[in-house]
Amino acid sequence: MLQVYNEQRFVAGCIEHLREQGVGVYLIDNESTDDTLAIAERYVGRGVVGIETLPRGEEGFVLRAQCARQEELAQTLDADWLIHHDADEIRVSPKRGQTLVEAIAEVDAAGFNAVNFLEFTFVPTRESPDHDHPDFQRTMRSYYPFLPSFPHRLNAWKRQEGPVTIRTHRVSFPDQRMAPESLYMKHYMYLSADHALEKYLTRRYSATEVEAGLHRWQARLRPEHIHLPSESELRRYHSDDTLDPTNPRTSHLLQDRMDIPDAASAAKGSRILRGVRRAFSGG
Repeated sequence: MLQVYNEQRFVAGCIEHLREQGVGVYLIDNESTDDTLAIAERYVGRGVVGIETLPRGEEGFVLRAQCARQEELAQTLDADWLIHHDADEIRVSPKRGQTLVEAIAEVDAAGFNAVNFLEFTFVPTRESPDHDHPDFQRTMRSYYPFLPSFPHRLNAWKRQEGPVTIRTHRVSFPDQRMAPESLYMKHYMYLSADHALEKYLTRRYSATEVEAGLHRWQARLRPEHIHLPSESELRRYHSDDTLDPTNPRTSHLLQDRMDIPDAASAAKGSRILRGVRRAFSGG
């Protein structure tokens, strides 16, 4: 279930990757104003199994409305497993030569019904600042592992007979059995400093959700907060199976540039650290 809004940079590559991995795409377009929908329509029958429009409304980006619609779709789509997915994500198996479908089938055969993904965030750098082109996956090679809590991206699950609940990046349902080993997710947050400005500063976030603590740093980002890191601060990508999840960051680089108190993160600091240790010890 691919939710999109003005994702013309990413949507084709995301659909093509999922098709190669054996995953069909049901696309929920949140009234994009760019070429996102036109691009997706080219893939109907070639990776895209359906497209619908979710009205945007006066509040702009409303995450809860998108999650609620995916909760409904989870009961009706003809699928064995479902993934709550964004267009700037590339999901892979950490095992060389294994497709995403093969990895999930392995999880299913072992008796588990939900999978977490470890996130690796790719960003442009001062040495290589502009990847705003279709070949960004080949050229943008610097990343950091990101894990603010564990599980962080628990959003692939076996289709359930009863309802599921989706909250941000996590799904929950009765008798949930999460696989002990996580799969991988490469997250291409922004492709240049200009893209970051366009992505975050032109988006209208729901005031209700911001007041409730969602979109904490995204809604407050300003141009002066956008600084590209040096490659020396990051790790170098070589292949999916050699991505390094150790010692992850618990906040994004852009977030660190902002003078925004994060009391919630401080309060749960010890729990996050315990989750980080579990994530990388296999427990």
